[in-house]
Amino acid sequence: MNRARIKDIAQELGVSPATVSRALSDSGLVAEPTRSRIREAAQRLNYRPNVSARNLRTQRSMAVLMVVRDVGNPFYLDIMKGVEAAAREAGYSVLMGNTENNAEREVEYFDMLRDGHADGMILITGKLPEREGFPQELADLPVVVALEPIEESGFPHVMIDNAGAAREAVAHLLSLGHTRIAHIAGPIPEPMAVLRREGYRQAMREAGLPIPQGYEAVGDYLLRSGETCCRELLSLAQPPTAIFAANDEMAFGAINELRRLGLAVPEKISVVGFDDIFLSQAFYPPLTTVSQPRTEIGTEAMRLLLKVLAGEDRTGEVVMMPTSFRVRGSTAPAG
Repeated sequence: MNRARIKDIAQELGVSPATVSRALSDSGLVAEPTRSRIREAAQRLNYRPNVSARNLRTQRSMAVLMVVRDVGNPFYLDIMKGVEAAAREAGYSVLMGNTENNAEREVEYFDMLRDGHADGMILITGKLPEREGFPQELADLPVVVALEPIEESGFPHVMIDNAGAAREAVAHLLSLGHTRIAHIAGPIPEPMAVLRREGYRQAMREAGLPIPQGYEAVGDYLLRSGETCCRELLSLAQPPTAIFAANDEMAFGAINELRRLGLAVPEKISVVGFDDIFLSQAFYPPLTTVSQPRTEIGTEAMRLLLKVLAGEDRTGEVVMMPTSFRVRGSTAPAG
């Protein structure tokens, strides 16, 4: 079966090929209901755009890059779903970039963008490439930053209130009667880690509670660092009765270490995470955590990038997305 062409759709509906082309490219020059009729006919006739021809005509790759620290982290899966859904609707494909905190890879992905291998980028690494003069070269590139802020970059951001969400998490532990609450932070001084630590500190200040020496451990968002930091906290002369970890993976690590030491969660020690990745409900005990609307964040980031690609000036724009708090089985009243 031959693939339907624009002129086939035009003939089917009795309109000009130019009208069909405009409707399928989301041009505002075609009014409803004509645009809907054309799209329905395209779907019925199994029309697929000739991407190669379109790319030659528009000088665009019709692809965007989503660049993350670690493609193996399940946290990014739902974000990818949101990005991909919004991209597909606009006729774009999505390429995943995995930096693994490697400086050379970070530069390579920006070079791909500058060389036209992708039309835009959604950046979720929390930093720009470290190369002399490079930040100035990036200022005009179509980049949207998601979740991990990059201060003074000038790029539009899609964010959550990290400090406010962390404060709410610690307030939950305080409401259960915990006063000895420790924090396993992300890699300080990265902005997201600093903001979540500030939320922890704010909740403790508001409760009139001091933060004992050693109660702020620093991890790297990976499970193993959660285990190590938990071990450090339990070695203190007065160990905590509750732990707030800056992400779920470190919370899992902390719980693993508590189990290894024979300390029941939450009977002996309560644990709270941050992110609400899909394993949080399957883990035992199910993890109390801050939930981020990751799919919606991905969708919003892609929509914002499409506006940038359309020539709209979104410099410095910040879109704040809501969070919620999920109380599950890893927290209980202080003993």
